Amino acid sequence: RVGLIDLQPRPGGQVWRHDVGHAAPAFAQRHVAAVQKPGTRLKWFARSTVVAAESDGLLVEGPNRSRWLRYGRLVIATGARELLLPFPGWTLPGVTGAGGLQALAKQGWPLNGQRVLVSGTGPLLWATAATAKRHGARVLGIHEQAARSDVARFAAGLWRWPGKIAQAVRLRVVLMGVPYRCASRVVAASGDERLREVEIESPCGRERIACEALATGYGLVPNVRLARTLGCRLDDAATHPRVVVDALQRTSLKNVYAAGEACGIGGRDVALVEGVIAGYAAAGAVQDAMRWQRRRDHARRFAAHLGAHFALDAHVLNLAQTDTIVCRCEDVLWRDLEGYDSARAAKLATRCGMGPCQGWICGAALAALGRFPYAGQRAPLFPARLETLTCAEGDSLIETTPDR
Repeated sequence: RVGLIDLQPRPGGQVWRHDVGHAAPAFAQRHVAAVQKPGTRLKWFARSTVVAAESDGLLVEGPNRSRWLRYGRLVIATGARELLLPFPGWTLPGVTGAGGLQALAKQGWPLNGQRVLVSGTGPLLWATAATAKRHGARVLGIHEQAARSDVARFAAGLWRWPGKIAQAVRLRVVLMGVPYRCASRVVAASGDERLREVEIESPCGRERIACEALATGYGLVPNVRLARTLGCRLDDAATHPRVVVDALQRTSLKNVYAAGEACGIGGRDVALVEGVIAGYAAAGAVQDAMRWQRRRDHARRFAAHLGAHFALDAHVLNLAQTDTIVCRCEDVLWRDLEGYDSARAAKLATRCGMGPCQGWICGAALAALGRFPYAGQRAPLFPARLETLTCAEGDSLIETTPDR
C-alpha cells in the first residue's frame, strides 16, 4: 500500500501544477493519470502537510482532519524552495519570486496586459517569462546576472543533453521579441503602495523601467526540513544543506529514502529518475532500481553543468542596504542583525526567523549572504491548527470543521 502526501489540491507538484488557463503537456498528463488510475493501491492525501515526524510515523494535517500515518518505508520528495535575496523594495506588492509568479499565474492571478520584468539567474527565468507571456503579460525583458561568456559556455555544452536544447528552442519561440540581457540585475524596486518601477544595473550603466510586476529568481534551495527532523544525515559543507543518499536513494536511516531536489538541486529530469529509483528500492525491487542508475547520473551531470555557469555574482549578494528588510515576517532590518554571530542569537534579540514562515525565507537568504548558517528547527514544521498539535501518538484521526 502506498500513501502520497501532497501539499497541492491536484496532482502535478510544482512543475506540473494545475493551470486554470492551459492544459498540461501530454507527458505530464500521463504521469498524473497514473496517480489517479482507478484500482491503484495508492491513497492520495491532497492539501496535506507533514507537521511532525517520528521514525515510523508522520503527523499529517489535511484540510478537514489530522492524523498519524504509520509507515514501513518513507520516500522524502519535498522538493525545493526559492532563494529570495533582499534588495531595496523587494517586499513591495508586485515583487515575487520567479517560481512564485508561475504559481500565481497558473492559479488565475490576473497578468493580462501587465508589464512584467524577470530578473535573476538560470533557465528558470525563461520558464517564468514564458508562463507570464502565455497568460497575457507583456514581458519587458529577462535580466540574467551571469556574464554573457558564462551563458555561452553553458549553451555550448548542451549537446550532451539534446532534450534540453529542444526545450530551450521551444521557450525561445514563445519568447520571440523579448529582450535577454546578460550581466544585468535589478538593484532596487520602488513604488508607493505597490511596485511602480525597478532600477537595473548592467555594464551600460543604470536605467529605470516602469512595470507592474517583477519576478526574481536566484536559484533554488533543497527543502530538508522533514529530513532534518527525522535525523537523516545532511551534507552541511554546502551553503544550503542537502540530504545524503546512496546509489539506491537511501538516506542514513534504513527505512527512509529521498529523491529529487532535497538531494541537491537538479531539476525535473533528476527528480523523475531519482523518484523511480527510490520507489523501486523502497518496494524491495533493487534490480529494477539499479537499471536507472546511468540515467540518474546523466541527469545529475546536467545539474552540475548548470551550477558551474550560473553561480551568483558578488553584486547580487551585496544589494541589501542598512535599512533593507531581511525578515519580512517580523520587519527585521539588515542593520538590526549587526553584532550577532549566530542565527540563534539574532533570533532571540530581533525575532528574525520567528514569524509565520519560521525562517523559511530569511534563513536561506542569510545563509546565501554568508551571514549565518542555518539554525536548528523544531516541530511543528509548518504553522498548524491547535487540534493538530493535540493529536496524541495513539490517535488515528481528528475531525475538524471543513474549510470554506
